[in-house]
Amino acid sequence: MAQITIRELSDKAKEALRVQAAQAGLSLEAHVRHILQQASTGKGLKSVNILELVDKYFGGGKGIALKLPKRGSVRKPVDFSS
Repeated sequence: MAQITIRELSDKAKEALRVQAAQAGLSLEAHVRHILQQASTGKGLKSVNILELVDKYFGGGKGIALKLPKRGSVRKPVDFSS
């Protein structure tokens, strides 16, 4: 079996995990092992369709109407005929 070390985990995060483990009747190690095993198998992760996501936030008139300035050059064209 492999072992890993997690460095720089905040005290607040560790305490939250410890409380969750106690509520589930597990040791902290067993609880974190369970979380990592679920995350590594992808169970519970929902695939996202990027086109549906774009339509959700930007489609159906949810965009912004911008007044764009006229395009043009303010410089006079260079005369190369001389």
